[in-house]
Amino acid sequence: MLIPAQITVAQTTDQHMPNEICSTLSTGTFLADYKEKLLSALDTVPLEEVGRAIGILQKARDDGRSVFVCGNGGSASTASHFVCDMLKGASYQRQSRFRIMALTDSLATITAYSNDVGYESIFAEQLKNFATPGDVFISISGSGNSPNVLHAMECANSLGCQTIALTGRDGGKLGLMANLQIRAATLHMGRIEDAHMIVCHMICYYFMEQAAQ
Repeated sequence: MLIPAQITVAQTTDQHMPNEICSTLSTGTFLADYKEKLLSALDTVPLEEVGRAIGILQKARDDGRSVFVCGNGGSASTASHFVCDMLKGASYQRQSRFRIMALTDSLATITAYSNDVGYESIFAEQLKNFATPGDVFISISGSGNSPNVLHAMECANSLGCQTIALTGRDGGKLGLMANLQIRAATLHMGRIEDAHMIVCHMICYYFMEQAAQ
């Protein structure tokens, strides 16, 4: 089977082109378009704000502060992935280690609060157990309008935490509530989530590869 790069313009004008080649061309066009739009989305990410987030996290680590991360759906997976990288990659065999927790990871706690209180409470109530003034709260939301994330941001601010929001589109309500917003200014949820994961890797790999151990 021909790969997209092997299909010439001349071939695409052949009305008798085999269906397999037509399908491959269509797939290749979609993938190239997705990649181009993803790169455009990444260009909207404010690197200065990512740098500020790194500074906040570095100080939190050095001061022994805790960091809490949350999100819904794909953003919940991003939160867990980010915490995994910070707990191991950015901490293993280092004198300074991150105290970081994904509020997405206790299924029993999440389902208990969802069932007995309400889904909007699942992150805020955990913060009330653990967060103290000077800790860091990171919320990840493509829309910036998820009620449970907004409740958690409100709670974190009231507790005196430093707050960071990874958002998309126009930032939603969440972006306005956070001390620091890192926004992927695109409408496409997939590319917003792609950008958020790349931002998380930028942060993690700064500590893994650049920061003094």
